[in-house]
Amino acid sequence: MKKSRLTAALLAFGISASMIFQTPVYAAEDTAVTAAAASTITTNSISGWPQGPDITSAAAVVMEDTTNTILYAKDMDQSLSPAGAVKIMTCLLALENSQLTDQVTMTETGVSGVTDGGAHISSQLGEVFTMEQCLYAIMLASANDIALQIAEQIGGSVEAFVEKMNSRAQELGCTNTVFTNPTGLPDDNQHTTAHDLALIMQAAINTDGFRDIASATSYTIPATNVSGGARNLTSSFSLTNQTASAYYSGCIGGRESTTTASGSVLVTAAERNSTTLICVVMNGATGQTANEATTLMDYGFGNFQLLDLGQEDFHILSGGQVMIPSGATSDDLTTEDTESDGQISRTYSFGGTQVGTAVIENTVEDSATADSQENDTNMEAARVSQNASPVPYFIIGGVGVLLLVLLLLKMIKVIKS
Repeated sequence: MKKSRLTAALLAFGISASMIFQTPVYAAEDTAVTAAAASTITTNSISGWPQGPDITSAAAVVMEDTTNTILYAKDMDQSLSPAGAVKIMTCLLALENSQLTDQVTMTETGVSGVTDGGAHISSQLGEVFTMEQCLYAIMLASANDIALQIAEQIGGSVEAFVEKMNSRAQELGCTNTVFTNPTGLPDDNQHTTAHDLALIMQAAINTDGFRDIASATSYTIPATNVSGGARNLTSSFSLTNQTASAYYSGCIGGRESTTTASGSVLVTAAERNSTTLICVVMNGATGQTANEATTLMDYGFGNFQLLDLGQEDFHILSGGQVMIPSGATSDDLTTEDTESDGQISRTYSFGGTQVGTAVIENTVEDSATADSQENDTNMEAARVSQNASPVPYFIIGGVGVLLLVLLLLKMIKVIKS
C-alpha cells in the first residue's frame, strides 16, 4: 500500500516538474518561429549576411550587375502593377531594334496618347521626330503618345509590339511578368515583380545609348515640321538631379511613376568603385520610394564587396567575380561544379546563396588527354620494335666479332715482333 502511494507521488511530482520547466522553452521557440515567419526580408535569413533595413514599400530588391547576386530582397517575386516602369522595356526594345537617327512619323495611333489621360508632349498628326528625340521624350517626360508611336513603328502594331515585350521579358529570365501596353497605363492584367524589373533594367543599362538617355536631366527637341517652336523636356527623376535633396552620387538613371493601382514604383541603378547596383522599390508611398531606394543602395555599397577570384585561380577561363559581405574571403565560399561540352561551370555560394559563377579549365580532361598521348607514343614505339626484322642485328653483331678478331690478331703480331 505504501509502495503504491509512493509511486503515485513520484509520478505527480514528475508531471508537475515537466509542466513547470518545459513550458517556457516551448514559448520561446514559438516566439522565434513567429518572428521569423513575420519577416519578409528573405535575405536577412542568410547565415553571415548583413542585416538589411526594413522599408514601408511592399516589395524591393537590390541586385549586383556583374554576378546577379541578390543583396536585398523583400517580397521580390510578388506580382504588382508596374506603372510607368513599363517604359524601360519600351526603350530597351527601341534601342535593340532601331537606330537613333531613324525618323518616326506620328500617326493616329500615337496621337491618341495625347488624349488618353496620361503624360504626353502634344505631338501632332504627321509630325516627324528622330528615334533619339522619342526616347528622351519617353524617359524624361513619360510621353505616352511617343511610346505608342514607337510601338507601332517597331512592332507594326501596338499589339505586336506588346508580344515582343513579353517575349523579351522571358528571354531575360522574367518569371512573373505580363505586359499589355507600352505606356504603363493601368490594366488589371499587366503585372510584374521587383526582381523581373531588375532584370529588365540590367539589360537596359548594358545597351548602348540607354545610360545617356536615362541619366539626362533635361533635353530640347527643336522645332519640327509641324511645331512652331522647341520643346524643353525636364526630368522629374530626383536621384539624378544634382540640385534635389534626393540626389544620389553615381546614379545611372531610372524611372519613378505613380498610379492609384501601383502606388509609387521606382527603378534605378548606380555605380560606385566599379560596382553597379540595380534597385527596384514597388508599391510604396509617394515621396518615400526615392528615400528608400537611397537607403537600400547605401546598404549594398556599404556592406558588400566585389572580388575577382581569377586573380588567385589561373584555372578560371571566364567569370570568377563574386559579391560577398565586406570582410569575407574566398575561404568562406562553397563551390559546385557541373561539366558540359568539355567545360566546367562553377557556382560560388555564401551561406547557401549564389554569389557568382565561373567557367573553369577542365584540368582532369587535359591530364587524361596528355596521358593518352603518352600511352599512344609508347605503344607506337613498342609496335615499331615488335615489327622490326632481327636480320640487321645479326649483321651488326657479326661485323663486331670480325673486328674484334682482327684486333686480336694484330695485337699478337705486334707482341711476337
